[in-house]
Amino acid sequence: MKKIALLIPVLLLHLITSGQKPRARDLGIPFYGETGALNAITDVKGVEVGYSTIISGDGKNKVGEGPVRTGVTAIFPRGKAKKFSPVYANWYSLNGNGEMTGTTWVTESGFLETPIMITNTNSVGVVRDAVLKWYVDNDWYKGEDWWYTYPVVAETYDGFLNDIYGFHVKEKHVLEAIENASSGKIEEGNVGGGTGMCCLGFKGGVGTASRMVAINDSSYTVGVLVQSNFGAKFKLSIAGVPVGMELRDTLNYEFNAPPQSRRQEGDGSIIVIVATDAPLLPHQLKRIAQRVPLGIGIVGGRGSNGSGDIFLAFSTANEGAFSRDVSTQVNTLPNDKLTSLFDATTHAVEEAIINAMVAAETMEGINGNKAHAIPHDLLIEVLKKYKRIKE
Repeated sequence: MKKIALLIPVLLLHLITSGQKPRARDLGIPFYGETGALNAITDVKGVEVGYSTIISGDGKNKVGEGPVRTGVTAIFPRGKAKKFSPVYANWYSLNGNGEMTGTTWVTESGFLETPIMITNTNSVGVVRDAVLKWYVDNDWYKGEDWWYTYPVVAETYDGFLNDIYGFHVKEKHVLEAIENASSGKIEEGNVGGGTGMCCLGFKGGVGTASRMVAINDSSYTVGVLVQSNFGAKFKLSIAGVPVGMELRDTLNYEFNAPPQSRRQEGDGSIIVIVATDAPLLPHQLKRIAQRVPLGIGIVGGRGSNGSGDIFLAFSTANEGAFSRDVSTQVNTLPNDKLTSLFDATTHAVEEAIINAMVAAETMEGINGNKAHAIPHDLLIEVLKKYKRIKE
């Protein structure tokens, strides 16, 4: 038993000395399900993720000058090189105090025709416009001389740490996130659109996870990426343990001359993107998106009145499904085979949120406001107390 207990600090020491951020599983936190090779949304072949992270300034907030703690995240379902290659998609909102542009056409058409961008609340417009210009400059529509599109841009609010009314996200940052989009291992925590976000009483941000699912004789991948900025600390649950209650008086947010606000504990938002290579039709992807709140609920989210909880699911299968002119044939799984994908979605969302919190680092922003990272040592101690990590 002692040999197992020693494994955790040794592994963490190795990660720290090698410059790698630990993830939830590195702390010994148990989760259900088999992950992909990277335990990330990029385990779904073709998916690319890129960031632009904007951090500058310290001290008192001067609107337009900073401090700045924000960014942009870009997700390409089939990568930049494919250009215009629509995927079947659909979306769902648990609580709609937020924004994800372009979703009415996703529902109406059944297709996602664009990359997905995620940023802060006040930068949705500039990101949308910059992406639209990028389509023109990079011939996204492969020579078509007449087209229309609705960029998909989502947001969460980072005004506790960021000079959000200074409008610091510019076209160059959108282009940087797009340029940086790639497959393979991706960063988590204080990066991209998640840079200035807080979650369940601690520092939040970007997190990702994946699950492998066997259906009949085939294996499929479900990958998730979250921009996590929601929840009340006392509701935080990890591996079934009331971590938030145990750490309720530990490292609370530090407010220094905060702006006037009606914000209630638990307000905030979460954007969740679910990718899969399972052949699903739009109505089935709606069913996938509707399972996202189950994963959020496991860690303590309740969809509060002040929270924007918006989710989009897409499938990279059926690459030739979209056509403006001719009929196409597609494959799809029967509804009776979807339950394992629902489970995979729920568990990947849960882990992605915890990964975001574990990777996030303490950040000080405007007016000296501070969001503390969840302390790994105390978290491990609490999980041991409840016997979720073996001594």
